[in-house]
Amino acid sequence: MVAPINRPTSPHLQAYKLPLTGIISITHRITGVLLSVGLVFVVVIMSAIAEGSQSYDNMQALTAFWLIKLIYWGFSYALVFHLCHGVRHLIWDAGKSFDRDTMDRYALIELCISLVITITMILFI
Repeated sequence: MVAPINRPTSPHLQAYKLPLTGIISITHRITGVLLSVGLVFVVVIMSAIAEGSQSYDNMQALTAFWLIKLIYWGFSYALVFHLCHGVRHLIWDAGKSFDRDTMDRYALIELCISLVITITMILFI
């Protein structure tokens, strides 16, 4: 009979507390996938425009629905957030801001700027 080995075990994933930069990184990857899926809808809208006025009117009626507007706002935020995080990656590529406090501060700035730009886009465009 083999004696049990008393090795430390890793706690469950829910016991880990991801840093803000980890959450932002995961969100960046998710928004990248959502943007890829959203581009299919952009192609559908463009093809509706190209098919003529009747098809365009039908697309306009569909986009007036509240759920479609919510998806559009989410797509807009994903686009702006992905852009802001890309700028942050450019800063990292330059070898800057690798200490934890600066990374956390930049993550908060990134979130705030992406939210402000998205709200501005929705209100004024």
